[in-house]
Parts: sequence; structure tokens; C-alpha cells
Amino acid sequence: MHFTKMQGCGNDYIYVDCFAQKPPTNAPALSQKISDRHFGIGSDGLILICPSEKADARMIMFNADGSESEMCGNGIRCVAKYVYDHAVARKPTLTIETGRGVLTLDVETQAGKVQQVRVNMGEPILDAARIPTTLAGNPPIDVPLPGFDVRATCVSVGNPHCVIFVDAITQHHVHAIGPEIEKAAIFPRKTNVEFVKVNRPDDLTMRVWERGSGETLACGTGASAVCVAGVLAGRSERKVTIHLLGGDLQLHWSEKDNHVYMTGPAVEVFSGEWADG
Repeated sequence: MHFTKMQGCGNDYIYVDCFAQKPPTNAPALSQKISDRHFGIGSDGLILICPSEKADARMIMFNADGSESEMCGNGIRCVAKYVYDHAVARKPTLTIETGRGVLTLDVETQAGKVQQVRVNMGEPILDAARIPTTLAGNPPIDVPLPGFDVRATCVSVGNPHCVIFVDAITQHHVHAIGPEIEKAAIFPRKTNVEFVKVNRPDDLTMRVWERGSGETLACGTGASAVCVAGVLAGRSERKVTIHLLGGDLQLHWSEKDNHVYMTGPAVEVFSGEWADG
């Protein structure tokens, strides 16, 4: 099986071009194997780039633990780069089908290669039952988390997010509290957990514990959720720069159409052959 490793702000996935070859027979198990950073290729998961009847391509993604996820903001930027750079569809505006629906992406190129991508992430989902969470509020805004000494704002951008604003982000937050919140009963489909420090109303720092993958260097859907949560909680503006461990993302929750727009890099790292496909 031919694969390509790509990353957006350090959020790295293994990509398989299913236009050129058959999809793997057991993608969840394959994702677990190749994601292992000691015995596999090393990644945050597996993304299949497939034909679509609705869009230029379809993205199907699996976390490092083999669970399937609806969307990945950094991953979809890399899908757009692959689709453009490898001539699946060489257009300045691309459409990619995801578990979140069909999203539109504008690519910025240099010397014929995509360097940066702007993604229309769509409208945030603010209904608690659809996020989903059993916390009160549509959405829950700055509410206490039962069993945890923190307050949270919950948002979905196609997948669930629990955003927690703190004065300083610590290892204890991310690696002790994060995994417990991910699997808490108040989140029926588990959740991604973001810990956020507000530097200025237009400048935030974030670390993320991702559902099914653990801490990652970046999370595009997480950054989108943080942008929305910051506005809802009265902590930040609609246009923000978010600093992640792997780099910076630009976010804008537009008042005009209620959509969230995310801009960031997409990088191809290397390609190879995986014998046990």
C-alpha cells in the first residue's frame, strides 16, 4: 500500500490515495498499526482520500486508536493539498466530503504547490443534544463540570469539543484531567478537550487532548471550537490567532454567515510503501 505522510501544524496523519488504489480492508486496525510511533510509521491517525459523488474528494478519517471521527481541520487542509498537488483536482477552490458534510476550501499556492489552505468549517453546532452533551444550556457556556474543578463551554464543529479557559495551561490539565473529561458520562460520544489561555482578546494559546488520539500538536476543529467558545463566553473576539504546540492557526467566526473559517499550513512530509496493508 502506497501512503503519504502529511502534517498541518504538527497534527500528522498517514494519507492513502484511494483514487489510485483500493481502500484498505480493515482501516481501523491499520490506523492502530501505522500510528504507533515506535513500531509503525508514527501519526495521529489514518485518512483515506476517496472518490465522491458530491465533491472533488471524500475524506474518511480514523484516530490512532482505530475509532472513526467525523472531521479533522488540520487533516482536511492536507487532503486539499494532496488533491491539488497530485492533480486529482487542480482548482483554487476545492470541495471535500466529510462526516460533517461537504466543506469548501480555498488553496494558496507557490510554484504550483499548495502552501496554505482556508477552510469553511461551516456553522457551529450549539444544541446540547447534538454536540452531544447532557450539560445544561444550548450550548453550555462557562458551566461547572461535575466532578472537575473547572468550568466549560461546549461546542460541536462536526465533532464534540469541551473548551476550558484557564489562567495557565499545565501538564496536569492536559494529561490528567483531559483523559478523564474525554470519557466522562456527560459526553455520550466522548469529547475533545481544549485548555485555553487568553493572551489578548485576539490572541489565544491552546493545548488539546483529542478524543481517540491523546495530546496532539494541533487540532483544527478544536481551534474552531475555541474561537466560537471564546465569543460565547465573552473572552475573545471573532477573529483570533490561536497558538498551538505545532504552530499558529487563524480563525474567524463570521457574523455575516455564522460560519467558522480556519486558515493554516499544509505540508507533505514523505511517501512510502506499507507492506502490511
